[in-house]
Amino acid sequence: MNVHLKNHGLAAIVATVGWATLGATPAQAQFTFSIDYAGFTISAPDSFTAVPITEGDLLTPALGAPALGPLPVPGIDVSGGFAGGLGLIGHAPCVGHPPNTQCRIELDAVSYGQDLMANSAGFLANSIWFSTDTFALGVPGGPPPTVFSEAPCADLATDVFGSGITMPPGPIPPFAFIGGNTGLIDGDGMVSTCGIVYPGVGLLEPSFPTGQPIGDNLDALNYDSFPPPGGFGFPATGVYFSLDGVNVHPITGGAGVGTAAGHGFSASDVLLTAAPGGPPVLWAPGPMLGLDIAGGQDDLDALAIAENGSGLFEPSLQPYDWLGGGTDMVLFSVRIGSPVIGMPDSIFGIPIAAGDILTTPLPTAFGGVSPFPGIFIAAENLDLSTTRSFGGFDDDLNALDLVQTAGSDCNGNGIDDALDIAFGTSSDVNTNGVPDECELIGGPVCFCPAGSAPCGNFYAPGGCRNSTGVGGLLTGIGSGSVGLDNLVLTASQLPINQFGLFFHGASLIGPFPFGDGLRCVGGGIQRFGTVMNSGATGTLIIGPGIAAGAGIIPVTTRHFQCWYRDPGGPCASSFNTTNAFSVTFTP
Repeated sequence: MNVHLKNHGLAAIVATVGWATLGATPAQAQFTFSIDYAGFTISAPDSFTAVPITEGDLLTPALGAPALGPLPVPGIDVSGGFAGGLGLIGHAPCVGHPPNTQCRIELDAVSYGQDLMANSAGFLANSIWFSTDTFALGVPGGPPPTVFSEAPCADLATDVFGSGITMPPGPIPPFAFIGGNTGLIDGDGMVSTCGIVYPGVGLLEPSFPTGQPIGDNLDALNYDSFPPPGGFGFPATGVYFSLDGVNVHPITGGAGVGTAAGHGFSASDVLLTAAPGGPPVLWAPGPMLGLDIAGGQDDLDALAIAENGSGLFEPSLQPYDWLGGGTDMVLFSVRIGSPVIGMPDSIFGIPIAAGDILTTPLPTAFGGVSPFPGIFIAAENLDLSTTRSFGGFDDDLNALDLVQTAGSDCNGNGIDDALDIAFGTSSDVNTNGVPDECELIGGPVCFCPAGSAPCGNFYAPGGCRNSTGVGGLLTGIGSGSVGLDNLVLTASQLPINQFGLFFHGASLIGPFPFGDGLRCVGGGIQRFGTVMNSGATGTLIIGPGIAAGAGIIPVTTRHFQCWYRDPGGPCASSFNTTNAFSVTFTP
């Protein structure tokens, strides 16, 4: 089984502590999402007030953060209705409608207006978070979980994937970057049929591409690691969103719900509900985004916005002009079946795909080559399949967010360290904000102060004094990660050309006099490795491979010490020991 979560016991930690590692409490950081009408969580009583869930509601994990399953049903964070919600017409009659039946309140994309993308110099690091529909295939890339690995398991449509923080800023044409995607959030938090498990949000899986669905489809998402005031519930900045259109899906042949038309808008429009209860108003018309100009209505399907504070839509004229505050950043995708798909984008002049992250058209004055949106990040850079590169159908990117992060990635997995910890892909036993696999949890113990030395041969910084005039010193580098198994222990300041060996145990004892030194390791003592010679440097080294060699498992603490020969030692016992070194091993 490929367990993507490195510590099964982290579920409760993630729910109660993990969000604090982002510098925020659950009242500050929030992950919200919606599901489409076909999901079988539709009409289920939510976990907060038992109100039936609809496709117009913004949901949040019942435990406050993604966790391992089984999980309770999500809670409604922002209702789609008039009672403190988005103000969607007809929401009340749709509450409780059966799953997989259309009711014209479907939310398609959402943003809280805080998703600023940094430029190449960058004062913010961004991880691109997205989800796809159940028909996506992905392309081979990094290690699972990815879109490609989850697609055969029908465990895709509820998942959220991240690009990591290593992707360069856009605009990026196809195959300009080899970064791919990594699964961050699962639907149910249970082991998939592919043997992968990572934290979930309480949705139902699997969701099959054909036939009767039994699962859900995550249809919009927003995660604010540095959110606006307001915390959980309706954000103080308002909610920006789009509504479902009526376009025919080229794979299923089915038409959309038509929520946008039912509210008097186009499915390409960005709407704003500025205060709880609505009503929604037009904020960014589709044509200003380069949509609805190719012979029909396009369906805006994912959304990331950085609003400049004016309250009015002031479209970007070229990428990153939004950093000056004079324009608004709007990044988006369009649903498969939209007329703009296949049209030349305004930046590269290549056919637009449903998996592309788009931006407002680049005007001719700035080198624009068409009136259509510009490709900001081509789908291929996210390891999504496109007609233009692979044939078949486009993978449909149907939810989007730019997550602002601290920009550190000590374990080199392409995911910000804070997000690794928050969602359980890394453990943080000592809650210091550093993934445990990047640090050594533990350190030197059992020194030799004056009151403990066997014959007055004290040496406070290490083991008791030997024939060299100082004591043997045991230090460690690397980490306590069993998976990485990169711990290296070094015993130095030993007599030259003498034999020694390392031993370890489960507990600290004493310390008790032992030859010219002290023994402070107990609890099932085991020798590690073979007898070694200190050579001309008076040094013995073990590792990497200590965990495997000693059969050490995660979430255990082991204490190491080094015994060595010292024929000319001050207490005339002919042997001595270093200080001890304790290590708490993590996944």
